[in-house]
Amino acid sequence: MFQTIGFLRRFGAAAPVAAFLCVIAMPPSARAWDAKGHRMINNLAVTHLPTDVPAFLRTPAAVDEVEYLGPEPDRWRSPAEPELNAVQAPEHFIDLEPADALGPLPHKRLDFEAEVFAAHERPERIGLQPWQADEVWERLKSAMRDYRGLAAAHKDTMPVEQAILFYAAWLGHYAGDGSQPLHTTIQYNGWTGPNPHGYTTSHEIHHLFEGTFVEANIDPEEVEAKMTPAHLIQGDMFDAYVAYLRHTHGYVDELYQLEKGGGFTGAGTPASREFVAERLAAGASMLRDMIYTAWVDSAQPVPEWHPKK
Repeated sequence: MFQTIGFLRRFGAAAPVAAFLCVIAMPPSARAWDAKGHRMINNLAVTHLPTDVPAFLRTPAAVDEVEYLGPEPDRWRSPAEPELNAVQAPEHFIDLEPADALGPLPHKRLDFEAEVFAAHERPERIGLQPWQADEVWERLKSAMRDYRGLAAAHKDTMPVEQAILFYAAWLGHYAGDGSQPLHTTIQYNGWTGPNPHGYTTSHEIHHLFEGTFVEANIDPEEVEAKMTPAHLIQGDMFDAYVAYLRHTHGYVDELYQLEKGGGFTGAGTPASREFVAERLAAGASMLRDMIYTAWVDSAQPVPEWHPKK
């Protein structure tokens, strides 16, 4: 059921903002998790949704569609569509080191981009992952609110159901990217700069970790066993998602340590298999909880709109 597709390279190279003191030469990276990992994350997230979400979200056809669409944003990274590739490639990652050098992350994408330009940098070099994830989540919540209205009026909900499945699947790609530690750091494909622990500087670690190793060694059952219980995400979703990314970033050193010990070569080690399964499970759990929270929050009344003067 899970099919592997070839990997493409991340758009551009990561570079520090003016306040970031280390000058880094960044090689290109592979897609996060490749197709197998993204499909696994989406499948497990939807099959583990709480039963109080609408029934159409849990049908076999819905699961198949959300699973198939898990790798969809990577399918947009072809040189055959250069403008599309250029604009959406930065949405798969954020290098937190240079991003944090600018100060607290603002909630709105354009505010962050303005800060980056003011620092004489480019947003596509730092990444836009949390804004993309939050914006797609808000699209999902909006569609679910429309579904509630149509269902209450006893009108046809099939078109909005299709929109909800697409948004949920689209969101899943970024929630999956956000569970991959190498999508949160300047050290995303071989260690750069001071290297006291002697970590690999090879530009193969990214795809070896998330693609080759996952394809050969990780089964859905291993990932499913490590998923957390479903829960509503409390507070502001952007803040919660950034916290999720920061938690993921905390695994960067452990990932490099595992690679140094041969953890992603061949069958790896018990520790490396557990590490990868836990990271995939984190993506599936986060996606499930984001979908569930969008459903619950979609019942809230819309604040009154006041046009700006």
